[in-house]
Amino acid sequence: MITAKKIWYFYYDGFRSMTVGRSLWIIILLKLFIFFVVMKLLFFPNILSRDYDNDDDRAEAVRTNLLKKSH
Repeated sequence: MITAKKIWYFYYDGFRSMTVGRSLWIIILLKLFIFFVVMKLLFFPNILSRDYDNDDDRAEAVRTNLLKKSH
């Protein structure tokens, strides 16, 4: 029967003995960081914080936009 300990050691030994794979994982993690952090900062600004001063005004704006009938 396969236990969690055997699975852990399987992956641990595999990643420890990598040579080329280690640099590929660094590239993958760097690309994920760029994709999720930098792209979010550039293309998804926090509009509610920009347009409203406090949480009550933000909540009211969200409620009115959710309840607004679409025509």
